[in-house]
Amino acid sequence: MTQMTDRHKTVHSSHPAFRASAQLATHLQQLLVDITDLHLQGKQAHWNVVGKNFRDLHLQLDEIVDAARAFGDDVAERMRAVYVTPDARAATVGHQSSLPAFPAGEVDTAVTVDLVVGALYGVSATARRIHDDVDAEDPTTADLLHTIIERIEQLAWMVDAENRTAGASVPENIAP
Repeated sequence: MTQMTDRHKTVHSSHPAFRASAQLATHLQQLLVDITDLHLQGKQAHWNVVGKNFRDLHLQLDEIVDAARAFGDDVAERMRAVYVTPDARAATVGHQSSLPAFPAGEVDTAVTVDLVVGALYGVSATARRIHDDVDAEDPTTADLLHTIIERIEQLAWMVDAENRTAGASVPENIAP
């Protein structure tokens, strides 16, 4: 038994059908960092939001945090499955995130809505930016991106509705 254990310390005999390229690894690492930052920003907002419709937004933020946490785990586990080592340590996330920072202290509900929607669309933008490269290399991983984009954009729409005025406010990217 000891011989077998010692052998596994020096000889690895599996032959995976697929291993991520450096580009795929970089893309997934960026998505992981942004999703992790979304999770952290969502908790920061959850703890410090004040104002009109506080309770509804407070509960919506928990939903966003739960989705971000689950997606972060999905991305990190996919990275491991394709032989990439994920890194979502606080210093890494702080240094590599492409999301704008969330402010310290209390934040009004209307401002929180705008900031959180911006963070959600930031994660979506990262997933969309890397999508075609990911799909070309690994359609299975691209399927994960589809799931993330669909849910993140749904959450953004739902939160953004808090600050919209029916028939009067239109998101910037849509012509009237």
